[in-house]
Amino acid sequence: MSTFAVGLVQVGLLVLALAVVHRPFGDHMARAYTDDRHWRVERWLYRLLRVDGDSGQRWSTYAAAVLGFSFVSVALLYLLQRLQALLPLNFGRSAVEPAMAFNTAVSFVTNTNWQSYVPEQVLGHAVQVAGLTVQNFLSAAVGMAVAVALVRGFSGSGTDRIGNFWVDLTRGVVRILLPVAAVAAVLLVALGAVMSFAPGLQAVGLDGQPHAIATAPVASQEAIKVLGTNGGGVLNANSAHPFSNPGGLSNLLQVFLILLIPVCLTRTFGTMVGDRRQGRALLSVMGGLLAAMLAIAWWAEAHPNGPAALAAGASMEGKEARFGTYLSGLFAVVTTGTSTGAVNSAHDSLSGLGGGAALLNMLLGEVAPGGAGAGLYGILVLAVIAVFLAGLMVGRTPEYLGKKLGRREITAAALSILVMPTLVLLGAGTAIALPATSAAMGNSGAHGLSEVLYAYASAANNNGSAFAGLTATGDFFQVTLALAMLFGRFVPIMAVLMLAGALARQRRVPATAGTLPTTGPLFAGLLTGTVVLVAALTFLPALALGPIAEALA
Repeated sequence: MSTFAVGLVQVGLLVLALAVVHRPFGDHMARAYTDDRHWRVERWLYRLLRVDGDSGQRWSTYAAAVLGFSFVSVALLYLLQRLQALLPLNFGRSAVEPAMAFNTAVSFVTNTNWQSYVPEQVLGHAVQVAGLTVQNFLSAAVGMAVAVALVRGFSGSGTDRIGNFWVDLTRGVVRILLPVAAVAAVLLVALGAVMSFAPGLQAVGLDGQPHAIATAPVASQEAIKVLGTNGGGVLNANSAHPFSNPGGLSNLLQVFLILLIPVCLTRTFGTMVGDRRQGRALLSVMGGLLAAMLAIAWWAEAHPNGPAALAAGASMEGKEARFGTYLSGLFAVVTTGTSTGAVNSAHDSLSGLGGGAALLNMLLGEVAPGGAGAGLYGILVLAVIAVFLAGLMVGRTPEYLGKKLGRREITAAALSILVMPTLVLLGAGTAIALPATSAAMGNSGAHGLSEVLYAYASAANNNGSAFAGLTATGDFFQVTLALAMLFGRFVPIMAVLMLAGALARQRRVPATAGTLPTTGPLFAGLLTGTVVLVAALTFLPALALGPIAEALA
């Protein structure tokens, strides 16, 4: 069977598996967030945290809880790294230096998981398990909670309450993430992933000499790394390492887990607003954009234009022979489309157009289908913008799901979508202007620009993958990328929660003959065009100087 046929088979199996779980898992998540009853373990946690699980919160209170919880998490994770020398299972590794510890703490709390260090050399198992793995659960649950709060804004009527952050956070972890991650970890172990607290093992290499091979509790972190669309690995090679991703079946399982929550949340949305066609419309847009990016990446990697690749007859530099061109391209497109950031190949080695597809996936706003929660609230904000544009064209007040979109709603939506381009262009522009950046770039010219642009796109979109040719260990990159992660995560979240509060206060208005239907192909096309136009008008000059110029060279 050809590598292309293998790629098609994996895509077919992936679509089939997602179609099977879409309805039951999407409805399960809807029940988890709307259930009036609390589980015993949840009530115990509420008492411990002194939380009234039956009270709702205004959007401002919900936002303060998100910010407070997240910034305490940053401080605790920072301290955990700085005190590593005092912790068990540190294997003689010292405290992480301040700038790197700050960058890493921000990265894992914001669901970015950007790693500017070699994990198996810098961190011990205590920090990996008690710090990074815990934040993999919590950061994903925060994103899902914000998405559900926005959905309540659409489904609510005449209320100033959008739910309770502490309840949503607890249920996201206890009812959704923990059970699925536990099963996934067992499956990964069965498929050959490593799960060990030993410092490493000795093996004899092909040269006949003994070599130390790092081991870690990989399977448990690998499971939530992909399920929570986090991306940070215990091993530096990430999902290209055979201890993390042993073969084709584990690769398929990881891609499935990455897409599981973002895809099924569209069903959750439709169920909670009382019209499942709305969720299917969003899913069709997400799926169409993802399929287009995959087609571009596959074509680009199958038709390389570099001299080395042309001589070899394939674009296999930086790719695992176990996965080949097409499975590597599938993984790259899925992870950059879901703010996951995990890799099973070196994105820096992608062709000009293939790397451009991965970069554009992030610059679209991480909505195809986006991260755990972040993808849903991101595309709903763009849906609000699309409906507003349609209202301007026909000269009537725009409405979406029975809610009028006035100045306050559009202001919140516009603020949410403007933050990321501002951070990416200002960050990349400032970095390129500094003389020291040329020494940090692994390549000059168009590819070097792509490396820097990719880094800030990854940080501001909370993706975490990288064109690894860029050496981002200097204090400038550590601090500026961390700030891009912080603002790229929390400013849009604040705007989304403000939008949720404004929508919840409104009473539903009945649909009329002039109301734009938001369940059919017309709306799907309008929303797709809005997503593409926002990215194209903003980033076309930068893309033309980077990946497009490289592809045409």
